[in-house]
Amino acid sequence: MPKLLGFFLFIFCGGLLSGQGSTGPEAGAVPMLIPHPAELTAGTGHFTFDPETRIVATNAAERKLAGLLTEKLSRAAGFSPRLETRAPRRNFLRFTTDDSLPPEAYTLEISEKSIELRAGAYAGLVHGLQTIRQLLPPAIEGNRVQAGVSWQIPSLRIRDEPRFPWRGLMLDVSRHFFGKDYVLATLDRMALFKLNTLHLHLVDDQGWRLEIKGYPRLTEVGAYRVDQEDRHWDARLKNGPADEATYGDFYTQEDIREIVAYARDRGITVVPEIEMPAHVMSALAAYPEFSCHGEPIAVPSGGVWPITDIYCPGKEATFGFLEEVLLEVMELFPSRYLHVGGDEATRTNWEVCEDCQRRMREEGLESTAELQSYFIRRMERFVSAHGRVLIGWDEILEGGLAPGAAVMSWRGTEGGWEASRAGHDVVMTPGDYVYLNQYQGDPDYEPLAFGGYVPLSKVYSFDPLVDSMSTEQQRHVLGGQANLWSEFIADVAGSEYMLYPRLAALAEVLWTPRAAQRWERFSGQLPELFGRLEAMGVNYSRSAYAVTAASELSAEKDRIRVALQSEVAGADIRYALGEEALTAASRPYTTPLELDRTTTVRAAVFADGQPAGDPLTKTFTFHRAVGKPVAYAPVYHAQYPGREDIGLVNILRGSKNFHDGQWQGWLVDDVTLTIDLDEVVTVSSVAVGTMENQGSGIFFPQGVKVAVSTDGVTYQRVGEYARDYARSGEVRLDAFAIEFAPRPVRYLRIAVDNLGHPPQGGSAWMFLDEVIVK
Repeated sequence: MPKLLGFFLFIFCGGLLSGQGSTGPEAGAVPMLIPHPAELTAGTGHFTFDPETRIVATNAAERKLAGLLTEKLSRAAGFSPRLETRAPRRNFLRFTTDDSLPPEAYTLEISEKSIELRAGAYAGLVHGLQTIRQLLPPAIEGNRVQAGVSWQIPSLRIRDEPRFPWRGLMLDVSRHFFGKDYVLATLDRMALFKLNTLHLHLVDDQGWRLEIKGYPRLTEVGAYRVDQEDRHWDARLKNGPADEATYGDFYTQEDIREIVAYARDRGITVVPEIEMPAHVMSALAAYPEFSCHGEPIAVPSGGVWPITDIYCPGKEATFGFLEEVLLEVMELFPSRYLHVGGDEATRTNWEVCEDCQRRMREEGLESTAELQSYFIRRMERFVSAHGRVLIGWDEILEGGLAPGAAVMSWRGTEGGWEASRAGHDVVMTPGDYVYLNQYQGDPDYEPLAFGGYVPLSKVYSFDPLVDSMSTEQQRHVLGGQANLWSEFIADVAGSEYMLYPRLAALAEVLWTPRAAQRWERFSGQLPELFGRLEAMGVNYSRSAYAVTAASELSAEKDRIRVALQSEVAGADIRYALGEEALTAASRPYTTPLELDRTTTVRAAVFADGQPAGDPLTKTFTFHRAVGKPVAYAPVYHAQYPGREDIGLVNILRGSKNFHDGQWQGWLVDDVTLTIDLDEVVTVSSVAVGTMENQGSGIFFPQGVKVAVSTDGVTYQRVGEYARDYARSGEVRLDAFAIEFAPRPVRYLRIAVDNLGHPPQGGSAWMFLDEVIVK
């Protein structure tokens, strides 16, 4: 993705110091700070790092901390401040531990003579040092000496501490493996934004990523799958256990020790996730004896649903295996928390497994749901006995949960609310706000994503505290976390694109006091943030600068109003119509556009004379059926009503995001649409706009038949479109068009056939967005 030279100049810095205590004539000159500090007062003048600067470090921890800064200065500035045990008269940075401050809190006083950094513990010193890092020019992030840079930071006073103790990121390294170097780079970036928890999703059906010496086949077999990377995730073929598996990798135990140590030096805890009882086909491919049926299976190359190959809780050997694995895991990861997953288990094998049924009789369990609760409770006792806290996805609440366990609430906030009411600590990670594998811009312009829509501004609006929580419930909310699932993310560039800048937005949400959070300030800092990310070599997204078009049909149904908008406050949107070229000199957008004929609209946010994000190109097609009455048989599903009774004749097309409000859906049902054109007109074509997203259960129609009438009584078939089912993993939009000799028409009857039940099982959705009549 091309970068815009000069784009990160201070073009949106007005009001940067709008937080508590921001004063002073030079306030506007203070560079970006993300997350914004709790209290900041700007001074006058600057402190300058130069070859004579000294760092006062009196113990091993402070010397290690100093090394984080001197390493960057050495690479980018060409000099390394010398360490001292006593402060000189001027030109020094001093670390001081102040027991009166909470562990992650710090104070920072910068004057022309010195920098005084105080904190309650090592973590607080790290956070204060990252503030200094952000105050330095972006060139500090480079890997070669930068000539002509003044290594100054502004004089100011900061008193700061986090809002929540858990500020996390989950990396799914199972669906696609990301090597040690990328994990280390991610930790460095997390530290920059004062995030303190890296959750590694080490196990899933498609790969086991951690060396376990007691069970070597977990990586010998479970870390590799048949290479089908040329196929879409949801279009990969089922393979057998004898097929050659070459795609994959894993972390050695030495890799993990290096990752954990690197994280610890930066104030970050690494939390491992070892999935159970489901999402474990990679483990069962290596050791099938721990499943109910004991038959060999393969590590799947792509999506699996439902997930029926899961651990057998009826076999005592299963628990022995898991306990031995977790003992090695706990030796590698000193984290207080150990994540066991616990989600999306389809228990059909348990229903017919003699071992599981015997276990249920012995334990007095009435259902397999209670058996799953038994499984998690038993693992919780083991984890607790070794001084750790079990944490899992909110499904572990089902059937009851041991008092000491914690919950990650991902299916909205309801699970977190219930868990906190029951006295459990919770980490809020709802998919609608912090699942960063979802689209952040218009899906028609973005790289392939899982689905859904989580733009930067929505991440920034997230609050882990639910208004209806009591004070006691709020005390159980540890914080929040972003999750990056990697089904559709196969490389480092793709991972970075999905993380940044959204991860920075989450960092501010979880650190900065709620009352001090300002979207206008944060979005105004994006150019400077992008400049720093560019200096770090990060493939960040500019989707926040994309233009989106919100449209509505007029009451008279003869024109549409098109409102253009960008997430960024005060953005300079320019637009062009028809064949006009879109440039920085194009018309500025001020009020919604009124269109009464087929028109192509092009628009972009401009900064420094160039588009700051991908330009929008959208054609609004007027046709004979616009605004005409539509009768449905049966009516669309209540979950996907689109724009209701005018949804198929309002000119407005749906995007690849089937939650965008434009799509009407039918589950299993065929539908017949009858459109009254109000008068007899000449018609020669009918096209039905539709979508296919098989991974989400949405399939193209299998046929479209069109009949026409002038009186609404006698209809004549004029054409049909037939399509055979074909397996596909792509998200595709198409218009199934039927053309015929021009004829007089007032009424159209359009029969659209749903696939109903696809070969892979389940029920098919059919989505329509517009019927275009010409």
